[in-house]
Amino acid sequence: MTTRILFVCLGNICRSPSAHGIFAHLAARSGVDVHVESAGTGGWHIGDPPDARAIQEAAARGYDLTAIRAQQVRSADFERFDLIVAMDRANVAALERMRPMASETPVELFLSFADTGHDEVPDPYYEGSFELVLDLIEAASRGLLAHLSDHPRA
Repeated sequence: MTTRILFVCLGNICRSPSAHGIFAHLAARSGVDVHVESAGTGGWHIGDPPDARAIQEAAARGYDLTAIRAQQVRSADFERFDLIVAMDRANVAALERMRPMASETPVELFLSFADTGHDEVPDPYYEGSFELVLDLIEAASRGLLAHLSDHPRA
């Protein structure tokens, strides 16, 4: 059965589309049946491609983010997805504020799936730490894939 996962950051142009593309690539390579999307808690970039720096850094590692377009999280996503994965605590809090009353969909911090020495995936939009962000995303993606193998349907 397909596990549906939504990756979430603030604007959906750096961290979450990178996680979307990397995780989908690694899952396909591992034969794990997932449907992956990404979204932002903010709507400033709806319809935009990922940040050019994210696309370039991901491409250097063999990941293609060019087909991904930014979208905003909606309350209906709590029904559409089996697991919602946030890049930082601020996005976890924003997701919990918009959670429908009856929803039991888990919202997890992405780096809870990896032992990286970091609690959150930093936002590279201003700092430009895209290489570190991709290192963290790759580690957490491997951890999430292992989790899914141990706990199907998140």
